[in-house]
Amino acid sequence: MKRQTERPMVAAKRKRACRYCRTYRGVIRKYGLMICRRCFVEQAGALGFKKYE
Repeated sequence: MKRQTERPMVAAKRKRACRYCRTYRGVIRKYGLMICRRCFVEQAGALGFKKYE
């Protein structure tokens, strides 16, 4: 069976890598962040997020 598109297939998780450490696990995509949860904890203040208690 022939594919409908001519572009090469790429794994979906590989497109969604963390922009800091390039891991594919635990990536936060909301608001276009594209940061893993571990890097988010470190970079949250610089990105303008505040921690509420």
